[in-house]
Amino acid sequence: MSKEEEFRKLYEQWRRKTEELIAKFPERKEVFVTSSGIPVERLYLPEQLDDQYMERLGFPGQYPFTRGIHPTMYRARQWTMRQYAGFGSAEETNKRFHYLLRQGQTGLSVAFDLPTQIGYDSDDPMARGEVGKVGVAIDSLEDMETLFEGIPLDQVSTSMTINAPAAILLAMYIAVAEKQGVPAEKLSGTIQNDILKEYIARGTYIFPPQPSMRLITDIFAYCSRHVPKWNTISISGYHIREAGATAVQELAFMMANAISYVEAALEAGLEIDQFAPRLAFFFNAHNNFFEEIAKFRAARRIWAKLMKERFGAKKEKSWMLRFHTQTGGSTLTAQQPDNNIVRVTIQALSAVLGGTQSLHTNSKDEALALPTEESARIALRTQQIIAYESGVGDTVDPLGGSYYVEALTDKIEQEVYRYLDKIEQLGGAVKAIEQGYMQREIHKAAYEAQQRIESGEDIIVGLNKFQIDDEPQPEILRVDPKLGEKQKEKLNHLRARRDSAKVEQALSRLRAAARGTENLMPPILDAVRAYATIGEICNVLREEFGEYRG
Repeated sequence: MSKEEEFRKLYEQWRRKTEELIAKFPERKEVFVTSSGIPVERLYLPEQLDDQYMERLGFPGQYPFTRGIHPTMYRARQWTMRQYAGFGSAEETNKRFHYLLRQGQTGLSVAFDLPTQIGYDSDDPMARGEVGKVGVAIDSLEDMETLFEGIPLDQVSTSMTINAPAAILLAMYIAVAEKQGVPAEKLSGTIQNDILKEYIARGTYIFPPQPSMRLITDIFAYCSRHVPKWNTISISGYHIREAGATAVQELAFMMANAISYVEAALEAGLEIDQFAPRLAFFFNAHNNFFEEIAKFRAARRIWAKLMKERFGAKKEKSWMLRFHTQTGGSTLTAQQPDNNIVRVTIQALSAVLGGTQSLHTNSKDEALALPTEESARIALRTQQIIAYESGVGDTVDPLGGSYYVEALTDKIEQEVYRYLDKIEQLGGAVKAIEQGYMQREIHKAAYEAQQRIESGEDIIVGLNKFQIDDEPQPEILRVDPKLGEKQKEKLNHLRARRDSAKVEQALSRLRAAARGTENLMPPILDAVRAYATIGEICNVLREEFGEYRG
């Protein structure tokens, strides 16, 4: 059989399998056409077969997934529109969630304030001045109940950007669901739970690396048994990019961290196909349109090869890289903020053409403050216009086969492997972080980028070129300055009402588990159900695990 005949046979197998899938899960339309009435095919293929086509690209929904993880991609279902939101109190954020859902948002994404992210109660001296500033303040299950009031958790998927105390916030979510009568096995969503990138780029860590890795693998094990639809980690390149990394570094360091999580889980005794299908990824999208698209395509191929060839995963779902994308916060300018709408549109389009599973579009005013309701709505409308008016989702991987995009995809893959080889030589991601390797590479890239902006080599419209003298002051969202005091009062009231003996008992059990090898999720869940606060639970773990000082 010639290569051409073999390819046609494989294509026929793919086509028949896809038709069977469509019979069960129909596409959005029976026929897709352009605005001129020209039919749009599901998939476009090369007219002349490239010998390496199947190895490098393949068909969508098949290894190595370069062309997407689903055979029909957005022809069947648009990506999840998951706007990141959270500010002030649980009551205020709950209102914003309801507003965004009424506007057509299809998933929730929670931003927590800094005290919550590093495990301090709102009345802790360390929290002073930060309560509710960059996200919602969550002190206990009571706040979590308010945050999701009126939102049936079996009908929405929720992403939570939380890392060091991820186990506690996940336990609170499970407990809220229990109170709604929703069993944990019906919950879908994601916790970020990526502590390694905190040591590299972000800084909201609590515990040293080893106990942090234990918490993560305990979550893998617990969710595989009790919360099977939950994505147990969202391995993040986003914050690495925000710290100044290039697109290649974002992908390379994310992959190095992912390898470490997989190895830690294997060392903890988990089976690769037990936890790998629930690993998810979180990317940034910047302005270099084609490089971003190529980055997403290269990422899928690299992950598929790593999981199949290096770790020996057998399930196809273990090979699939599923990812959320957020447009680049660091690309936004305080000058002429309306320009940010255009930047976000370009970035969002690159994520869609790159095959993202969910997307957050930044609001135009985020270089100045948290988004107003109006700017959050415009950001969501940006996604909706791309989804429903542009036609970019009417065919799968529309840029597949572009000489430029395929060459960029190959080059990014090569450069990522070069970094991975270097990190392997250093002993893996954790060792490389401890030696400051990734941090130095990011700082160097950030410094060089800043130099290019200051010299005018890189033009940022409105910042170093095309400035205007008199800019109108945009409306700014301001968090209630009395929120910290209100949260303190709420905490005092909670501590007076709850069963103190039950709280003490739950915290004692958690302490004993931390000293031993028991999975930490069940005792954390018991402490949360007893209304122990996030600070109380984290303090027990701080006393047993110690704190990482950087």
